[in-house]
Amino acid sequence: MKVDVLLGLQWGDEGKGKIVDVVTPKYDIIARFQGGPNAGHTLIFEGKKQVLHTIPSGIFRENTMNIIGNGVVIDPITLKAEMEELEAKGVDIPSRLMISRKAHLILPTHKILDRYSEEQKGKLKIGSTLKGIGPTYMDKTGRNGVRFGDTQLHDFKERYDHLKNKHISMLGEFDYKPILEEFEAKWFEALEFLKKITLIDSEHYLNNALKEGKSILAEGAQGTMLDIDFGTYPFVTSSNTVTAGTCTGLGIAPNKIGEVIGIFKAYCTRVGSGPFPTELEGAVGEEIRKIGNEYGATTGRDRRCGWIDLPALKYAVMINGATQLTMMKADVLDSFDTISVCTHYEIDGELFDYLPYDITAHEIKPIYKSLKGWNTDLTGLKDLKNAPVEFLDYITYLEQELQVPITILSVGPDRDQTIVKN
Repeated sequence: MKVDVLLGLQWGDEGKGKIVDVVTPKYDIIARFQGGPNAGHTLIFEGKKQVLHTIPSGIFRENTMNIIGNGVVIDPITLKAEMEELEAKGVDIPSRLMISRKAHLILPTHKILDRYSEEQKGKLKIGSTLKGIGPTYMDKTGRNGVRFGDTQLHDFKERYDHLKNKHISMLGEFDYKPILEEFEAKWFEALEFLKKITLIDSEHYLNNALKEGKSILAEGAQGTMLDIDFGTYPFVTSSNTVTAGTCTGLGIAPNKIGEVIGIFKAYCTRVGSGPFPTELEGAVGEEIRKIGNEYGATTGRDRRCGWIDLPALKYAVMINGATQLTMMKADVLDSFDTISVCTHYEIDGELFDYLPYDITAHEIKPIYKSLKGWNTDLTGLKDLKNAPVEFLDYITYLEQELQVPITILSVGPDRDQTIVKN
């Protein structure tokens, strides 16, 4: 058995949560491998909406085990609130969720540092969600972090105080006390609540599961273009969002990776600062935003909208080794007479059909190819036999350009509005 991987190919918000939920019946275990509560995976089924931030998207399937891996950073307050909301809906969390002892904890002072750091940047803000993600990963790589497994050690409080005091010394004159007082008591209360969740050495658990023939899906957060190494640096997240992150974030060897399912929207969106070559700042972008309800699941911020970007998408397919693709939110383009596809970037008179080193430092002119829109409501489509020819042409064109088959198509927000190609 091998571990299949499902991840985003754009700037996040591609719809990973929905597709994980759709394919979960094929898997025994769903495992998150990176990110933190800055993720927002939205699932809609039976007319109800649920947003997950830390818990894997297989939590609603009672026969599926969900693992929060070592590559994830966890805010106990956020996780407690998420669990309480799910338990109020009848979800038996302790029987379906386990946490890696090696996952790092987001301390209250990490959130304060995040806010302090973003304020210091002024106009150079990167658009942080202010969840403490970046400072937590910095402490992890700086070998100062506190891990979930440390809560089971006799000197946990000393470890916590040591890191907290280090953070306070970094804040200078910043007025941290009101924020710390607000969060610290809730933080320890949340840790106590989370004791009902089993902590595991997830690398051993997952590799033993593979030996036993169990099927595993690794779930990514954010998107490829936000990867710390391969994204649009410095406007990126603090972890590896690509397939390679599965290995380090779960303890899975490279030769244990199976299918890589890359997810993308039929257009592009981005939240926060950073380059966005195909951004539409006028009426068309606003129309896509309204039709697609493009507002951040975690932040509530307007998502910037634009046409699909093939140079960036080809790059993401290459970096991840995508073996199959899922196209989301095709229905958002139902009313457009013409759909544009960015095929190249023009930089200083030169054409690029790939993502260059730094797209933040250059004036980029996107070069578009126009395709005829389908002008048909796709939301009731159950298979491709009755699909408009223009929609089929759009799928075929993208498959030819990306050289990877599109195997799943989303034509609406609900779990049932999904077409799986044979």
